[in-house]
Amino acid sequence: MAFGSFDRKNANGPMAEINMVPLIDVVLVLLVIFIVTAPLLTHAVKLDLPKASSNADIQKPEKIEFAINAQGALFWNGERITREEAAAKFAAEGQKRPQPEVYLRADQGVVYRYVAETLADAAKAGLSKVAFVSEPVK
Repeated sequence: MAFGSFDRKNANGPMAEINMVPLIDVVLVLLVIFIVTAPLLTHAVKLDLPKASSNADIQKPEKIEFAINAQGALFWNGERITREEAAAKFAAEGQKRPQPEVYLRADQGVVYRYVAETLADAAKAGLSKVAFVSEPVK
């Protein structure tokens, strides 16, 4: 039987050790196979690609400073405007490419309704880059 032992003292019981030699042989054979076949898998097709050059056309978008004070007054780049004027300016800026970035500064005491109306006007105009400006806690 395969589980027998050459030891005559304990001839009736199975052998307790695992024979590791066949496992090591299989691992070494697989290692040799992978070493031989790995260079064959990394071949590349030789191509003579055309040369081209171009200048990067990076246009920085405009920056719009939009502020709302505690009383709900609106300011476009420091100039006081009404909500209707702001909506018209948002519509005009929404047509530009690349779209400008809107930096929204709102006083901490402002009613959220004014901020929501401003965001709604910007979204209706197609402006998607709106950032909230805050000051870090000291």
